[in-house]
Amino acid sequence: MGSVVFDCDSTLSAIEGIEYISADHVAAVEALTREAMEGLTPLESVYGRRLDLVRPDRATVDRLTSAYIDTLTEDAREVVAALIAEGVRVRVLSGGLLPAVRGLAQELGLGPGDVAAVEVMFEADGSWRGYDAASPLARAGGKAEILGGWRATMPAPVMLVGDGATDAEAKDAVDVFVAYCGLVERPVVVAAADAVVRSLSLAPVLALALGAPPTDPGRLKLYEKGRSLLLTDAAYEDQPEPRKQRA
Repeated sequence: MGSVVFDCDSTLSAIEGIEYISADHVAAVEALTREAMEGLTPLESVYGRRLDLVRPDRATVDRLTSAYIDTLTEDAREVVAALIAEGVRVRVLSGGLLPAVRGLAQELGLGPGDVAAVEVMFEADGSWRGYDAASPLARAGGKAEILGGWRATMPAPVMLVGDGATDAEAKDAVDVFVAYCGLVERPVVVAAADAVVRSLSLAPVLALALGAPPTDPGRLKLYEKGRSLLLTDAAYEDQPEPRKQRA
């Protein structure tokens, strides 16, 4: 038993949601996102600025939901399913827009209570009205705050998997922080990590979380794939082996 908490953008999904919906403002939004995810600028200094540029309507957020699902990271669906089947609690923690992140989580078999992201509001005609500026996930330190509240309802140990500075700064709120670098590698995130996954596949997360072969032989191939990626890639030569006991 145990828990695994995934980031959404550039972790469970291969896209950065705010960049996907940024249209004519893509260059500016990409620059702001990069500053925040590399830890160069506090998230709260860029979060509202990005949304003020984009002002997505309901239809745009719906398209983002579909895009998240269409761009699931390699083995993301299978890893989440295997973790759940093995008794591991799985949740998604994201600074993304709640309707889209929740839609992705639902596709992966998770319920509304397994998701935390930033709520957005629309006018009656579906146009943009605003976002929950008071959400902890719209500022630095917010993920650690949410994780602190979740600890009472999640079996330990708790593993956090993410790619950005907002994930790295939450490492003290969990037992294990895994930097997922299969899509983008940020030095500040790698430096904070207990383990680093550089493969496109999320299968190593299954191996790290379980630490022993799964109870169902049907999931053994995925587990062994993850273990192989951890143990044979030269990038992992200085990392500890997967856990010896189940998370």
